[in-house]
Amino acid sequence: MAVATAAAVLAALGGALWLAARRFAGSGVQRQRGGGDSGLMHGKTVLITGANSGLGRATAAELVRLGARVIMGCRDRARAEEAAGQLRRELRQAAECGPEPGVGGAGELIVRELDLASLRSVRAFCQEMLQEEPRLDVLINNAGIFQCPYMKTEDGFEMQFGVNHLGHFLLTNLLLGLLKSSAPSRIVVVSSKLYKYGDINFDDLNSEQSYNKSFCYSRSKLANILFTRELARRLEGTNVTVNVLHPGIVRTNLGRHIHIPLLVRPLFNLVSWAFFKTPVEGAQTSIYLASSPEVEGVSGRYFGDCKEEELLPKAMDESVARKLWDISEVMVGLLK
Repeated sequence: MAVATAAAVLAALGGALWLAARRFAGSGVQRQRGGGDSGLMHGKTVLITGANSGLGRATAAELVRLGARVIMGCRDRARAEEAAGQLRRELRQAAECGPEPGVGGAGELIVRELDLASLRSVRAFCQEMLQEEPRLDVLINNAGIFQCPYMKTEDGFEMQFGVNHLGHFLLTNLLLGLLKSSAPSRIVVVSSKLYKYGDINFDDLNSEQSYNKSFCYSRSKLANILFTRELARRLEGTNVTVNVLHPGIVRTNLGRHIHIPLLVRPLFNLVSWAFFKTPVEGAQTSIYLASSPEVEGVSGRYFGDCKEEELLPKAMDESVARKLWDISEVMVGLLK
């Protein structure tokens, strides 16, 4: 029995290593397409929500390398300042050691406090942005919360729907004027493949009748896609584009609310190492949509791995998208 168990573990490990090698061998092409030459984003201001860790941090690092002035909109200012300091050091070291002198020194990182679970915070953040920033070239709605226990935002909304959809809905709407005046400009929305398992229940958007953390996450990600498509329709002719993406399965701290039994953790860590993307790999589509000339003028589309992908019919339902928009406007106080 012990021999058989050991053999099975070794076989699983060997398979994981083989698959990991295949994935890593192909990651260079993905990064090459998502990234670009230093200076590509020179003179552009980019706002990234949730930029102190995971996908947001990786996206910020690459866009700064490309010359952008990146504003990190983060809930925890201290953690964001620490992350920004680390990024500056990493970029300086890359510039000193890399084959291209000066790489990493062209861009700039700015930290600003933004709590998407508080509409008051979103409004204060946007007021500061409008007062201090003459332009905004790219807005990346990246921050999110994943499968948390039932809790509510400061304004009484279910946390996942409140942060992932409503907070970004208000943020984007309040910054639309600045984006339009900076056109051509772009909005990038980070969703998830898990949207497929969600539905928009207009009778219980706040999950007060029942709560399933997995379903509610999927619903918030479906809302991201419906929001993107409706916003693209409203922005026609403005030279402001908006696209939505899924990053794939990425090793980040987004799953901090998921409990993994102690005995299973070693196997889970092995599987995640072999099959999950790194934050840098997962960020490539965000970087691509924010910077690539290939998607200039493209709007209202859904992307994965830097390529356009098809959506399920429920994510393309225009009547649901318009109704969700109208209700969201009321929920965040844009309409009384």
